[in-house]
Amino acid sequence: MPPRRRIAPAAGADALAAWQAAQSSGAVVNREVVATAVRFTLEELAVRHPGRSVEVRVPPYGAVQCVTGPVHRRGTPPNTVETDADTWLALASGRLTWGAAVDAGRVRWSGIRADLSDYVPVVAEPPGGLPAGYDPDG
Repeated sequence: MPPRRRIAPAAGADALAAWQAAQSSGAVVNREVVATAVRFTLEELAVRHPGRSVEVRVPPYGAVQCVTGPVHRRGTPPNTVETDADTWLALASGRLTWGAAVDAGRVRWSGIRADLSDYVPVVAEPPGGLPAGYDPDG
């Protein structure tokens, strides 16, 4: 069963586009916009790569379990990824590669399945950013 969406895809895409525009211009992004963009991209990751073998955490905004494989039910999962919001959004949108993030120490990860290089970007950024009303499901 795919994860339940809490962020409407259009609202998430708009928030991600606003974050991307701010990154390009150097503007400051509202915390609610960042939260929506992070939650949207985490949901996208879980929808596109369902499972419960890896936990991706972007404190304080959210966490998601994804990727098929052994399921972990108690305590800290053996396959975890944790990063800050800007790094996650850069990974999720294709502005930053997994290897570059790891090499720069911007991602903390552990476990054999926690290498997300095959799963990011989650939402590739087209030239000019994502259009308003972007719907990954339709």
